[in-house]
Amino acid sequence: MKEAYQQSIENFYKSLNSSEKGISPTEASTRLKRYGKNTIKKKKTLRPIKVFFSQFNSFLIYILIVATMISFFLGHLVDGFVIGSIVLLNALIGFFQQFKAEKAISNLKKLIISKSKVIRNGVVQEISSEELVPGDVVILGAGNKINADSRIIESENLQVNEAILTGESLPIGKENISINSQVSLSERKNMLFTGTSVVRGTAKALIIGTGKNTVFGEIAESLQDIKKTKTPIQKRLDRFSKQIGLIILGLVFIIALLGFTKRFDLVEMFLTAVALAVSAIPEGLPAVLTISFAISSLMMSKKNVIIRKLPAVESLGSVTVICSDKTGTLTEEKMTIQEMYASGELYDKKESSVIQNNKKLDILKSKELTHLIKTSILCNNSRYEKFDGNYKIIGDPTENALVQTSLDLGFDKKLLVEQNPSIKKFEFDSVRKMMSVLRDTGKNNTLYTKGAIKKVLEKSAFELRNGQVRKLGEKRKNEILKEAEKMESKALRVLAFAYKILSKKELPKENNLIFIGFAGMIDPPRPEVKQAIEECKEAGIKIKIITGDSEITAKAIGEQIGIMGRVVNELELEKMSDEQLLKSIPEISIFARVTPKQKLRITQTLQKLKEVVAITGDGINDVLALKSADVGIAMGKRGTDVSRDVSDIVLVDDNFASIVEGVKQGRTTYDNIKKFTKYLLAVNFSEIFLVLITLILRLPLPLTALQILWMNLASDSFPSLSLVFEKGENVMKSKPRTEKSIMSGIWRFIIFAGILAFIAELAVYFIGLNRGLPIEEVRTLVLTTALLYELLFVYTCRSKQSLKKTKIFSNKWLNVAVLFSLGLHLILLYTPFGAIFDMVPLTLSDWFFVLPFAVSGVVIFEIAKFIKLKKIKKV
Repeated sequence: MKEAYQQSIENFYKSLNSSEKGISPTEASTRLKRYGKNTIKKKKTLRPIKVFFSQFNSFLIYILIVATMISFFLGHLVDGFVIGSIVLLNALIGFFQQFKAEKAISNLKKLIISKSKVIRNGVVQEISSEELVPGDVVILGAGNKINADSRIIESENLQVNEAILTGESLPIGKENISINSQVSLSERKNMLFTGTSVVRGTAKALIIGTGKNTVFGEIAESLQDIKKTKTPIQKRLDRFSKQIGLIILGLVFIIALLGFTKRFDLVEMFLTAVALAVSAIPEGLPAVLTISFAISSLMMSKKNVIIRKLPAVESLGSVTVICSDKTGTLTEEKMTIQEMYASGELYDKKESSVIQNNKKLDILKSKELTHLIKTSILCNNSRYEKFDGNYKIIGDPTENALVQTSLDLGFDKKLLVEQNPSIKKFEFDSVRKMMSVLRDTGKNNTLYTKGAIKKVLEKSAFELRNGQVRKLGEKRKNEILKEAEKMESKALRVLAFAYKILSKKELPKENNLIFIGFAGMIDPPRPEVKQAIEECKEAGIKIKIITGDSEITAKAIGEQIGIMGRVVNELELEKMSDEQLLKSIPEISIFARVTPKQKLRITQTLQKLKEVVAITGDGINDVLALKSADVGIAMGKRGTDVSRDVSDIVLVDDNFASIVEGVKQGRTTYDNIKKFTKYLLAVNFSEIFLVLITLILRLPLPLTALQILWMNLASDSFPSLSLVFEKGENVMKSKPRTEKSIMSGIWRFIIFAGILAFIAELAVYFIGLNRGLPIEEVRTLVLTTALLYELLFVYTCRSKQSLKKTKIFSNKWLNVAVLFSLGLHLILLYTPFGAIFDMVPLTLSDWFFVLPFAVSGVVIFEIAKFIKLKKIKKV
């Protein structure tokens, strides 16, 4: 069956029972009931209660909920409220993130609600776009938004901006033509699509699809079917929660069983078992993670990266592939003149200068170049006006580039236009591929022309060369065309210029023109992008360009910024099976002219290869891939509401280099997550084994339930949180992480640290008992040793480097946290509050006794680091 763009307008009139006069109001009402309003409907509504309760679906959260209930049951209200608050806080944050993300469909609906001019029964009327139906005939002009998919009936100089749908950076010419072959979305010249807008010209078009039956609607429908995958950190935390939860519960169960069989007080053993569970389970980890992500997102915002969903902070640091748009992200999103050709000579345009043979040229000494620049201004619709207090060029991107070049080179557009008033305009059209303006130049009139190189040469009989007007033969024309082809091979868009002097009475015709030369322009890469891509490569991150622009343009930009490899266009991609694409995608660097569904397919194919995919986008054409990607990155300046709402991250400045800054911060954040996870677990297991040994030996418990809970509160929360502020250590020198668990690479550290803490605490316990000290004093000594050990050990968890290199006082928040926790413990020791926890004040000799055991962990680990680093240096 033929596609819509392959069918004639007569076929549509017949199938839709319509004509150039449109349909009747009565028939429109009937069709509105049949097809429904021209809006996007949701397939299913969001259930807030279901979303809220889904946030509790984690093994670690289950354990914390049980711990909360037991704490309340036993009268430990403070612990119950703290743990419960942590659980609730995380649930609320997750709920609001997901709920906000689902607003995307609402924004899709808003995008197409506006007014439209239609012809019904031959009468032009304005209606709400929601009431448009297939068979309606719409009238469109410059600035109008297109509100339904339509087949063009007739048009005049019609150009449409389809960047929001196709990613094509330049306006596309449209007309009522026959298309028999299969072509890409951007090449369907006889079709108009919902969400795009008219840049120039007028049109009359027949509506063939509304609402969900449009290209735009299909994207919205597909968007609702995509399920957002869990972020890498969420997957790792799920595995970690199950691993650590089962281990802790197993150990606590053994302790409780031993306590009961050894005939300890049942209530005391039950309280101790619960206290150990609460102490050992890193219940502060979710809260510290949330705060860590929040702080990191604040830091990222200063680098133009706005985090919409907090876990995306770490996800960005885990990406293995970044699929980037070209226009505006890798490039400056403004056409710029790079080369000019006149009088047989090639010139480079560099900022405010013209360069020839590496020398700066005085442009006024070149009659041809001066004439070329003047022609580009006098045959131009762009305006240079004051806008919001600043001067701004307003108009078509190509014409804007010509005006900007004239300003750079010192020409006054306003003065030239005033001195040479316009008499008549011949606007650009897709047949002539030229534009001309007849101006009064004093004694004579002059016709200034610009357009496609071949068309301008066809109409030219002379050439301005070496200050003289010479005849232009076929041989010379071919020479000029070859020079133009050289520019085009660099992906420069070539625009030719000519003029013709006429008498005041002579009728203007676009023939026998005097050819001046041509200019090559392109949307150039951002200056900082090449360095950013180099950093990505060094960090093991692959970069792929996905664009709506042509293969030639995309390849040229890719070469300039260091992205080499195979280039594939829409039609080639369409012919590839899933298996072929899966096999070929690693070697493909650039995807050109792709459709929205193909962009989604590329994303999902990369994910099948276990890649962590970040993808950029700004328009309706990008939302499917943005939602499906591991990290969806929307543009802040160019982005639509819908693209921002489905994204995880928004780039304020639309700059690819800002993504790399985000990757650095994301990797730093993950490193810090590993650091405080390592710290929390390294210091939390010793109490379990300490209680386990004393139970086996039938000795008094070394710590009471309240003392275990106090140590957990004083030593865990503040120091672990302060690790969030650690700076990254060569984060862009390592490859992306592929580890499945957050515990990868830190198990050995945790076990050895726990064993050292256990030995130190056990030694203090036995020495205290051997001295015949009261059990209350022994427990105070053990508690103080454990607390000091943890507060000092946090310093060695900061880095793989020695304390000498990391500078012990470089993290001021860590120092404040340690002093604050120590201060709390001192208050408890030397005030009446200590009695509540069965603690007694310690003497100076007691402090000298516990200090060697307390510093043992940090000293031994720092010596081990020193030896290890010395060995690495020797290798």
